Amino acid sequence: MLPSPLVPTDTQPKRVARIVSFAVLLALVGVFGLLSLRVMASFLLPLLLAAMLVVIFGPLHRWLRDRIRGPEWVAALLTTLFVLLIVLVPLFLLVARAGGDAVAMIRSPTGLKLDPAVLAELVERVNDATGLHLTADSVNGELRRIAEDWIGPVAARTPVVIAKGVIGLVVMTVSLFYFLADSGRMLAAVTRLIPLDPRYQWQLLQEFEEVSRAVVSSTLLAAIVQAVLAGFGFWVAGLGNVFLLTLLTFFGALVPFVGAAAVWGSASLYLLFFAKNTLAAAGLALWGLCVVSTIDNIIKPIVLHGQSKLHPLLALLSVLGGVGALGPIGIFVGPIAVAFLQAALTMLQTELDSLDVGSAPDSPADQADSAGVAQTAVERLKSP
Repeated sequence: MLPSPLVPTDTQPKRVARIVSFAVLLALVGVFGLLSLRVMASFLLPLLLAAMLVVIFGPLHRWLRDRIRGPEWVAALLTTLFVLLIVLVPLFLLVARAGGDAVAMIRSPTGLKLDPAVLAELVERVNDATGLHLTADSVNGELRRIAEDWIGPVAARTPVVIAKGVIGLVVMTVSLFYFLADSGRMLAAVTRLIPLDPRYQWQLLQEFEEVSRAVVSSTLLAAIVQAVLAGFGFWVAGLGNVFLLTLLTFFGALVPFVGAAAVWGSASLYLLFFAKNTLAAAGLALWGLCVVSTIDNIIKPIVLHGQSKLHPLLALLSVLGGVGALGPIGIFVGPIAVAFLQAALTMLQTELDSLDVGSAPDSPADQADSAGVAQTAVERLKSP
């Protein structure tokens, strides 16, 4: 006797149970995914920097691995030590040199001392223009109070900032080592977990590689050019401690919006109010505004466009918008997000085109080829 269609068969409860189980699993993945993101949020920048360093120094790691022909971790350890050596040692030497200049400037009797005549003249001009009755002593007292209000919290937070910097450096170093040592297994695991055609996964990986190199090279190149141009301006303006100011400009240029303007602007004000050199102050301000701070918006889009598929306008907007939305990490996340969106739209167009032509489902041979793309990606990481 055949079962009635209205009577549930044995497979229907099982199907419902599987649907419920699948829904519960999705809920668990969503909840614990958000919780994990919350926990790892403070380490996203070190992890992203480590991933970008893997892309940049990947060829060196593969070269060492093929020459040593030992355990994977040996080449990863040597590569990590090399990265730390070429990054931390020069950075330490530059900071030590700049710190020596800063200490010498502070200890100098005239280094940070404002001529009382300059302050009295400035107060008199302000009084004539505004009708106020300020005095040099009251201005000095107010400036001292403001400096204490600003310096106090900054000094109190200095140990916390240093501790976070050290922790971030440790996380980045450890992540770099494990990314290099376990790159093949990590990539294979990710490609299995993501429900996306392996060909598209590989395309996204290529986009990340291209954009990572482009972002790092454009940011460093723009900062170096800005520092050199600003240093030339400092030297022409007759300022002392040019090396210190140039190094500060380099680090400032790595932070968009604040950028090099914080350094050359302060130097211009020093020349105007401290050194009483109006011509040098105006020249330095004009040089900084028209050349130093402008060259950044020229170099970054050109380099990003040359090393990736981003249009120069998209490259510029992705950097500026990324920083505005996410802070300093937006320098890296912004261009990567826009590049991924561009790649995803291209993939979507490919799928739509295949639907328009009424293509049949992939043959077994095509499915096998698509499944082998992930393995090809892993093998490429292991190749020189």
